[in-house]
Amino acid sequence: MSTTGTTRFLMLQGTASDVGKSLLVTGLCRAWTRRGLRVRPFKAQNITGNVAVTPESDVPGQTGEIGRAQALQARACRVSPSVHMNPVVLRPRAGAGSLVVARGQPLGWYRARDYGALRPRLMPLVLDSLETLGCDADLVVVEGAGSPVETYLKDSDIVNMALATAADLPVLMVGDVDPGGAIAALVGTHALLEPHERERVRGYLVNKMRGDFSLFEPACRTITERTGWPCAGLAGWFDRARALPAEDSLSLERPATGSDDGTVPVSVLRFPNVANFDDLDPLALDPALNVHWVRGSEPIPQDSRVVILPGSGSSRADLEFLHARGWHHDLHAHVRHGGHVLGLGAGFRMLGHVIRDPEGLEGPPGDTPGLGLLDMDTCLVGGTTATTLEGRDTRFGVPVSGYRTDRAVVSGADLSRPFLTLALPDGTVHREGAVSACGRVGGSDLHGLLASDGFRASWLKSVTGHAGALEGFEARIEATLDALADHLESTLDLDALLALSASARF
Repeated sequence: MSTTGTTRFLMLQGTASDVGKSLLVTGLCRAWTRRGLRVRPFKAQNITGNVAVTPESDVPGQTGEIGRAQALQARACRVSPSVHMNPVVLRPRAGAGSLVVARGQPLGWYRARDYGALRPRLMPLVLDSLETLGCDADLVVVEGAGSPVETYLKDSDIVNMALATAADLPVLMVGDVDPGGAIAALVGTHALLEPHERERVRGYLVNKMRGDFSLFEPACRTITERTGWPCAGLAGWFDRARALPAEDSLSLERPATGSDDGTVPVSVLRFPNVANFDDLDPLALDPALNVHWVRGSEPIPQDSRVVILPGSGSSRADLEFLHARGWHHDLHAHVRHGGHVLGLGAGFRMLGHVIRDPEGLEGPPGDTPGLGLLDMDTCLVGGTTATTLEGRDTRFGVPVSGYRTDRAVVSGADLSRPFLTLALPDGTVHREGAVSACGRVGGSDLHGLLASDGFRASWLKSVTGHAGALEGFEARIEATLDALADHLESTLDLDALLALSASARF
């Protein structure tokens, strides 16, 4: 397989994590797609608990998974997500390393010190996926991960300069001015790169600028004098970024995601290994709600109308954390006083009596006591699966859709009151999730439930007395993608950036 020779590639690397690479790639993908180019996103490797389902994998007839950021970038390109856009996904779990998923297929659990041994196996797969995307595109926008100068990680690198060198990719280096230190970050990155890596960088871009851009011009001169890299532009701060799914849990370390003006208090437990937290985006964007992520140092607020247990990459460890913080007492008191509790994914399984792990998938084999708010038990089983499903909720009869990513066997009396009915790929109907006898505790293994406008409004009305004020969540995502593209068009020279792209070597 080979590209046509007309396909061009541009790689964005960053001086650190959270400098805004994913958002820039997303906006550039939408902007260049609107100009009529066939654009595709690519990120070789993602360490994330937020995944999305793809319609294909390396096994015919089976679905796959990629990072949610790359799924959003595919949406920005107006194409379906593909495993080739993010061929390697690492799903971390406390005490167990990471599950390595290659083009939708799990390769096994690896600790960080052992992961480098997979490089000879993974790099050819990464290059093949990059080439595959290039065969159906005019432009592939490639995203790096973290920083390319973490020297202790270079032996296992398949996502930054090792990839750029193997495929002969031009690189745009991204720095973040918002926290300060952009000059030192860019100059320091240049100093730590190997000479052949420095030559690969076509320029640098400074992200998240606020106020008068001209104030940064002396800094640009300093950076260029020290590095020899030309300034490729200053990207302005994008106020609406919070309306798009975040790539990783760093976004949760910032101030509360909810609106302080909202009148309906909703609490979400902030587990150390929180995953699939974009489930909560439709609530966080609702101006009628005040969504508060409860940290480990805080009690659950007594005025919460509903408490949500989100997904987790390590349910047993996060259950232990929950008990150690005394949140189990808060949750039981919340229910006794008429409050509601919703569990999503692993958060749903925590609501039962116990989570059993006979295979040691989340650390040493054993059992971890649950909350006992639902009459059910969970047994974790090996492997992982990613499946998109549709159905209806059992209380309101409104349509729902979402995805499941893990395998677990759940049993118990409360499953006789299912939360959802789902249509399985084989055509059968599955009664999924559970509701307590009192009706105030429930949950499901299906992620993405709250993005369905009809279900979200009906559920909110039942648990808070208010249907919320957010309508058209999916339409809002589309509008935000267009606004992001408009924003980059107004602050960057996209023709000049496109000119930095080049054909790759395969």
